[in-house]
Amino acid sequence: MHKVAIIQEAPYVLDKIRTIKKAAELINSVAAQGAKLIVFPEAFIPGYPAWIWRLRPGGDWTTNEELHVRLLKNSVDLSSDDLKPMLAAAKNNDVTVVCGINERDNLNSQATIFNSVITINGQGQIINNHRKLMPTNPERMVWGMGDGHGLNVLDTPVGKIGSLICWESYMPLARYALYAQGLEIYIAPTYDSGEAWIGTMQHIAREGKCWVLSCGVALERKDLPKDFPKLDELYPIDEEWINPGGSLIVSPSGEIISGPLSKEKGYLIADIDVELAASSKRALDVAGHYARPDVFTLQVDKSRQSSTYFKHNS
Repeated sequence: MHKVAIIQEAPYVLDKIRTIKKAAELINSVAAQGAKLIVFPEAFIPGYPAWIWRLRPGGDWTTNEELHVRLLKNSVDLSSDDLKPMLAAAKNNDVTVVCGINERDNLNSQATIFNSVITINGQGQIINNHRKLMPTNPERMVWGMGDGHGLNVLDTPVGKIGSLICWESYMPLARYALYAQGLEIYIAPTYDSGEAWIGTMQHIAREGKCWVLSCGVALERKDLPKDFPKLDELYPIDEEWINPGGSLIVSPSGEIISGPLSKEKGYLIADIDVELAASSKRALDVAGHYARPDVFTLQVDKSRQSSTYFKHNS
C-alpha cells in the first residue's frame, strides 16, 4: 500500500513566488502525514487563467493584454531556479510531486506559455515535463500547443505514473500511449469537474485498469488579487465559487474511493494498492493480451518540437 495525496487548494493567482512557497509548505504538510505521491491541480503556478471563459478571445483586448502580461511574467522558467523551494521540499521529504504549471518557454522566442505538468522525484529533480498537446477552445489564446516529449510513464517508489492534462483525457491515443508503457497510476490535473468528468475518470480507470487521481482547480472570487482588472464585472460580488474543484481517487475497478471534493479547499489522502493495476488486467489489458497489433498500431513521436534547428559548421 502507498499513501497518495491530492491537493485542492487555490494558488496566489498571478503570483508565482508566493504560490511556489505555498506549494512547498503543502508538500511538507501532507508528507508529514505519510503521503509519498503528492499531486497539484492544472496550471497551479501561478493559477489557471479562468478569465478566458468570460472575456471574448478576440475582444476585450486591453483586459486580455493586461492579464496575459502578468501571467507571462509569473510563468515558470524551468531553466531558472524558480521552483527551488518545491524541489527542496520534495527532496527533504523524499516524495514524488506532480504539479501543473504555466511554463514560459526558455528557447525559441522565449515568450510562449505552455500548460505543463512536471514531475519531481525524491531527490528534488524534475524528471518529466509534459506540455498539454492541445489547449481547449479559448485556452489557445493563452497557451501554445505541446508535443509528445513528455508522454512518459515514470517508475517511482509509489508505482508507474503518467499524466495527462484536463481534456487530454478525451484523447484516446494519448491515453493509449500511457497504457502501453505499463501505467499503474493515471494522474489528471484538470479544470473540469462534475458528473460527466467523474464518469470519464471512472471509464479511464476501467479501460486502463489503473488508479486514477483527478486533481481539480478549486477557485473562489476571494482568491483573485484585489487589483484584478474588471473584477466586479467578470465576477460579481455575490458569486463565491469560480470553479468547484471536484478532486477524486478512482480504483482500477472504477470505484470512487475518495472524493469528489467539491466547493471545498483541502486535500484527499488515501492508501492505494498499486498491485491491483496489474492483477485487474487479467480479463482486460488493452495494451497487452486484449490488443490486436495485427490490426491496430500506434506511432508516437516523442521528440521536442521546435520551429528552428541551427546547424553549426565545424
